[in-house]
Amino acid sequence: MRPHSGVRATTLVLAAVAMTVLAWLVLRLLASRGTPVPEPGWVGAAAMLFLGGGLLVAGWQVRKVRDGSPNPAVTPLRAARTLVLGQAGALTGAVLVGWYVANVLVLLPDADVVSQRGRIWPFLLHAVVALLLAVSGMLVQAWCRLRPRDDEDDDTDRA
Repeated sequence: MRPHSGVRATTLVLAAVAMTVLAWLVLRLLASRGTPVPEPGWVGAAAMLFLGGGLLVAGWQVRKVRDGSPNPAVTPLRAARTLVLGQAGALTGAVLVGWYVANVLVLLPDADVVSQRGRIWPFLLHAVVALLLAVSGMLVQAWCRLRPRDDEDDDTDRA
């Protein structure tokens, strides 16, 4: 039996593309009714950075225990929760990348206007920070993965 591989990069790309398309359609509909594109808050970027950093710290602790370094604070339950948080962070980051890219795409036709260009840069910054969140989630997922033991029989080659 093959172990579950977790969240795949293709899943993240599909989530980001789906969110980009859906958000672009909704934002274009709202813009046609006169509703402006919302401004991104800097608190959102700070929160994503904080979450990504916390994920990396927790994942690093699990990685050290996985590699044989004793740490009584890292229990199997904590390691499992760290794995799930890493996967959630990766998916959240991918969806947020799609949201911020959709905002950029809505503002892009007016990029020749200085004020609109000034609104595009914060969205691009948020998209990069969301991408960093997704990458940190995938990295934590990899760190939480158990390595196969030498004493296990590999029945998958025979099947």
